[in-house]
Amino acid sequence: MFKLYYAPGTCALASHIALEEAGADYESERLDFKRNEQNSAEYLAINPKGRVPSLVTDRGALTETPAILAFIAQCFPQAKLAPLDDAYGFAQVQAFNSYLCATVHVAHAHRVRGYRWATEESSFADMKQMVPKTMGSCFGLIERDMLRGPWVMGEQYTICDPYLYTIATWLEGDGVELSTLPKVMDHRKRMAERPAVRAALAEQQA
Repeated sequence: MFKLYYAPGTCALASHIALEEAGADYESERLDFKRNEQNSAEYLAINPKGRVPSLVTDRGALTETPAILAFIAQCFPQAKLAPLDDAYGFAQVQAFNSYLCATVHVAHAHRVRGYRWATEESSFADMKQMVPKTMGSCFGLIERDMLRGPWVMGEQYTICDPYLYTIATWLEGDGVELSTLPKVMDHRKRMAERPAVRAALAEQQA
């Protein structure tokens, strides 16, 4: 059995959805960021980064959303969450998820985690002011060139879809004009209708 550590409103939702989609045998544990549980000695022993998600397996703990999603896809090939028999196709999945992790999520974090890059309050305010532009630019690229439709990779649902959905739920808070992203918003609507998404959200919002 796997164990997923998560906090509501974080990118850990993508891994939570993927576990549901795969039909995995898992349990989950919520961390309360307001109580700083991600930096407790007990959790740092699992993930020294002090972040979520973490997925505990029988071989140890995995961190970083792209790695966890790829692991789930490979552990449950019958779920067909990635083109595992196509090296180029799998690399495309990884490229998309890496962009979400390394660029889009970082752009979002400048609104709520400015202390990672600066110490002056004026710097925090400046970073927050840029977020609608930077997130809008990131999602403009996804809308125009990366989201093939109806799913990220086209006709086949993959581990890219719960990850995109998760980050797309942050757009309102980031001040992005949703009317400029019809494909992204259609994707978000269809994702919200999937049983796996509803199950993961129900647990996280309980």
